[in-house]
Amino acid sequence: MDFDPTRPKWTQIADVIRQRIATGEYPPNHLISETRLEQEFGVARVTVRKVTAALREEGLIVTTHGMGSFVARR
Repeated sequence: MDFDPTRPKWTQIADVIRQRIATGEYPPNHLISETRLEQEFGVARVTVRKVTAALREEGLIVTTHGMGSFVARR
C-alpha cells in the first residue's frame, strides 16, 4: 500500500479495515490479527494498536483479552 504522506498511517489502515468490514470481506467474528496487519502494511505494532483502538471505539471490533480482536456483530 502506498501511504498518503499528508495523513497518519494508522488512519489510512483503519479506512482499509473499515472498507473490508463494510464489504463483508471481514465478516462478523473474523479475527483481526495485529501481527498480520503489521506484516501486510509494513508498520510497527504501536501503529496497529492505534488502528484497533479506533475501530473498537467505533464499535466495529471487539477485543477479548487473551483471544484477540474480532469483527463485531451488527
